[in-house]
Amino acid sequence: MNRWYGSLSAPEIATRITERSILCLPIGSHEQHGPHLPLHTDTVIAVEFTNRLIDRYGDQHDLWALPALPYGLSLEHAWAPGTVSLRVSTLTTLLDAIVGEFARATPARRLLIVNGHGGNRGVLEIVGHELKAAHQVRVCTIHPSSPSTTHETSALPEIHAGMKETSVMLALAPRDVHLDRLPETFAANPAHRDKIQRFVIDRGTTWPWSSGDDRIASLGIIGGDPRLAAAELGEAIVASALNASDQILQHL
Repeated sequence: MNRWYGSLSAPEIATRITERSILCLPIGSHEQHGPHLPLHTDTVIAVEFTNRLIDRYGDQHDLWALPALPYGLSLEHAWAPGTVSLRVSTLTTLLDAIVGEFARATPARRLLIVNGHGGNRGVLEIVGHELKAAHQVRVCTIHPSSPSTTHETSALPEIHAGMKETSVMLALAPRDVHLDRLPETFAANPAHRDKIQRFVIDRGTTWPWSSGDDRIASLGIIGGDPRLAAAELGEAIVASALNASDQILQHL
């Protein structure tokens, strides 16, 4: 891919980056994703979706890939070994500094944040207003699986590391998926459905839920059995989201 920002030389900034260029910033996390997916799952999804966006729309919309921010807000997974979480103030300060530097160093005034981690979503909605006002940039955040019109059939709502996310990883980074590490005794618990609805999905009330809570999760997984995942489903989800992205990029 020839649209990596970091691969440009300093003189090329003046000739290849313009005010209408769109800088694409992948943001992920390092957090538990059950025994079968790696800590950097959300970062992989953000980076690989960014790559596919640029492969498809890079020339049309003048997209440039920025280095990924591999940490996010992951306190809901802090119970598990390996999870690394920023605090809200740290993430917002970091984003302000990063975007401010790109606004200073380049003529680009359009930013697409590609967010691979659901826990970042609420803060990114708010910080977009601040980045726009502080640095005079147009900002949009895309959440790769959300624009998809592909619907999976799952025993439980797909929140974290379940059949849906595992399918996406099978499509984007199959070598990172290790379904054999799930114990034979693992089973998605239908009794979790009501509690997932109450603590995670219900928008009328917000709870500081945890993937370590056995009322909603099994082995840190909140969703259907990952062993039912399929690369074909993941590819369909990604392809559908890419199709929807053209309109988003046009608006930005």
